Amino acid sequence: MIFKKGFTLIEVLVAVAIFSMLISVFAGFLVGSIKSQQKALSSQQLIDSVSYNLEYMSRALRMAKKDHTGGCLTTAGAKYNYETNVNRDRIRFLNYQDKCQEFFLEAGRLKERKSTDNTAANFGGALPLTSSVLEVTSFKLGPSDSWGQAQKTQPRVTFSLKIERNGQGGESPVSMNIQTTISQRNLNRIY
Repeated sequence: MIFKKGFTLIEVLVAVAIFSMLISVFAGFLVGSIKSQQKALSSQQLIDSVSYNLEYMSRALRMAKKDHTGGCLTTAGAKYNYETNVNRDRIRFLNYQDKCQEFFLEAGRLKERKSTDNTAANFGGALPLTSSVLEVTSFKLGPSDSWGQAQKTQPRVTFSLKIERNGQGGESPVSMNIQTTISQRNLNRIY
């Protein structure tokens, strides 16, 4: 007798079902790892952008000078280093190049303006500091009494910011809360 070797229909169906389940499990792992990598890249881009902006703003604020002429800051007669608005989402100061400069929040983006001289009257156009894919939902400056203007201590600026990168391609948004305090590099104390 001659027997033909082969598989029955049931054996083939069971093998195909097991193979399909294994492929779907591996595909799920692959899709999950790709989504995790996309979220990690989104977070890294947010961290890179925030780090650059914080360093840029910190460097400028660390080098701020007293406004002896009163042309940059609106507080008459005072020799302050920094000035904020009522909402505490804008800071103005005289930078190390004797130019009036300010950082502020407008339409969900951190922006900067610089004057051509040491007065606020000659501000140029506002330049965005944050990317258009990022949204700054909050930018608040700390209390003015910690800036050392009244107590003749070294001026400090505390600011907090909440920034968000909107999800793209179905990924969830990534957000970050940051708070930092910057003190001036040059001492203003009289000994």
